[in-house]
Amino acid sequence: MKQFKIAKKLAIFSALAGLILTISSCGNQAKKEREGFRTSGALAENAAERVYVKPGDYDEFYAFLSGGFSGQVSVYGLPSGRLFKVIPVFAVDAEKGWGFNEETKPMLETSYGFLPWDDSHHPELSQTNGETDGRWLFINGNNTPRIARIDLSTFETVEIIEIPNSGGNHASPFTTQNTEYVFAGTRFGVPYPQEDVAIKEYAKKFKGVLSFIKVDPETGSMNIAFQILMPAFDYDLSHAGKGKSDGWAFFSCYNSEQANTLLEVTASQKDKDFIAAINWKKAEEYLKAGKAHDTPAKYTHNVYDDGTQMATSTMKNSVKVLLPEECPGLVYFLPTPKSPHGVDVDPSGEYIVGNGKLSADMSVHSFTKMLSAIENNEIDTVLFGIPVLKYESVLAGIVKEAGLGPLHTEFDDKGNAYTSFFITSEVVKWKVGTWEILDRASTFYSIGHLMIPGGDTRKPNGKYLVAMNKITKDRFLPTGPEVNQSAQLYDISGDKMKLLLDFPTVGEPHYAQGIEAEKIVPNSRKIFKLEENEHPFKTLSEKDTKVVRDGNTVHVYMTSIRSHFAPDNIEGVKVGDDVYFHVTNLEQDYDVPHGFGMMGARNAELLIMPGQTETLLWKPQKQGVFPFYCTDFCSALHQEMQGYVRVSAKNSNVKLKWSLGE
Repeated sequence: MKQFKIAKKLAIFSALAGLILTISSCGNQAKKEREGFRTSGALAENAAERVYVKPGDYDEFYAFLSGGFSGQVSVYGLPSGRLFKVIPVFAVDAEKGWGFNEETKPMLETSYGFLPWDDSHHPELSQTNGETDGRWLFINGNNTPRIARIDLSTFETVEIIEIPNSGGNHASPFTTQNTEYVFAGTRFGVPYPQEDVAIKEYAKKFKGVLSFIKVDPETGSMNIAFQILMPAFDYDLSHAGKGKSDGWAFFSCYNSEQANTLLEVTASQKDKDFIAAINWKKAEEYLKAGKAHDTPAKYTHNVYDDGTQMATSTMKNSVKVLLPEECPGLVYFLPTPKSPHGVDVDPSGEYIVGNGKLSADMSVHSFTKMLSAIENNEIDTVLFGIPVLKYESVLAGIVKEAGLGPLHTEFDDKGNAYTSFFITSEVVKWKVGTWEILDRASTFYSIGHLMIPGGDTRKPNGKYLVAMNKITKDRFLPTGPEVNQSAQLYDISGDKMKLLLDFPTVGEPHYAQGIEAEKIVPNSRKIFKLEENEHPFKTLSEKDTKVVRDGNTVHVYMTSIRSHFAPDNIEGVKVGDDVYFHVTNLEQDYDVPHGFGMMGARNAELLIMPGQTETLLWKPQKQGVFPFYCTDFCSALHQEMQGYVRVSAKNSNVKLKWSLGE
């Protein structure tokens, strides 16, 4: 059968992966002086020098990589490849107590209840005038549809909003050029409204939803402004228009066959699938005109308050939905070679690249031609109330025989594009406008996404490219049946791409964002000011420490400072009590967190930043004397920073008392 011949060919193509790259040296160039940051960059004599950051110098770029199945975001420096931090987002994290302490448990609440894991795919930096601004980083939860916002002054997750009516949240979250919205597309069609129906009724009862989340320009606070009800295609990736195409958003989609089984065969029958072009400014007009349907939808909105240092979870009950058939001009389909993965917009906003995974050619659409085709009614057909524009009418050009398995394209500052090819394991450089292939660089082994700092914005940086590889066998020391995924750093400052560095990555990174360090470093918070601490259980001095019983609940108002806890001896706690340790870190020095670990606690430690208050719930199960201690090295007397809790029988008459230095 035809479809199985296709599958056989793909298997043969996959065997070609792992081509060998010969690394050549590049000549010296003038160094760019950047006080406080590394200056040698990709301008030194050899690969080792190009990635070396001498002691005391900073990396030039931050790189934020999605953690994939870890559910988190990892932060690296470029060009060194050094791992700086793993930011807890969608999965519980014992190091920070994320999802374990009482302050952050609400952040992981959903309409399904408390969920301690998700699959994070696509980090996206906030933008101003089409350039990264270093304020926030957004990241999607793919499994249980959610979008999180990370505050880049603290590198902490401060907001998570659930996306209703969605089955998977892959095409997410991508920002408009002034971060008016982040938007998201469902990966899986699901019944709309959700109900018990036969799966064979997929084409009739299932739908896809595109969600537009409004972002407050001052605070970053998110809310779902509207959703667009779409046919039950699979929406894969997206990008916003920019420049001349500002006001539009583009989603790649596959499975226009609306198949529901063996998609590797049944969703590859048609020659072309689509890019969905959404006029979100037109959507705002329809919203204002009252064209949206208020639809019941249960979803959570979780917010961390910097003042109270606590999170709250609010359940929402409805969302506004626009129907394309009722809103002319809202949505158009651009035919694209079958099974497109990425959809990428060049810095000018004119060219929209569709990466059809099952095509050796890449179609590039013209935004100007798209508008002309709309104006002249150059429509091939109408599907589900959505006009399908004629392929030839919107086509700008074709990058011919670029490779096998194109996935994702980013751009440099010289008018060039770079596309990852999964099957042939390579990055291909080509010229925007002429569609001419300029260079190829092999990766080891199968590349997924790639990233150029600012490469999806109006102002890319053309110095480095990071390839994120799915398979890395033979590149690192073996660690059992699985070897970690990896990233590779390439110098793209010259005519030819040059491999500089391999470095292992946390989880399975899908996409990354890079930004100049100088955009973030000046705004990085060093402490939380004690006088601004509004936590309801804060303790701002040792003289205010206390232990309070309320029935079977005990509240310990505790402080930590180098190198002791106050109080450090507590008696009168009973088996079965709920003991809340509210620990305030009194330090007001940069990089002096304190940890708190309690023997027998069934959750995690606390890691409390200077000036913060965090709460650990401990439920003693048996009688005895149990120690607690600081888990984060803080001074030469760190080992001495400890204490005890005496636990007596449930019916004991031992009085509650506490002390420090007695």
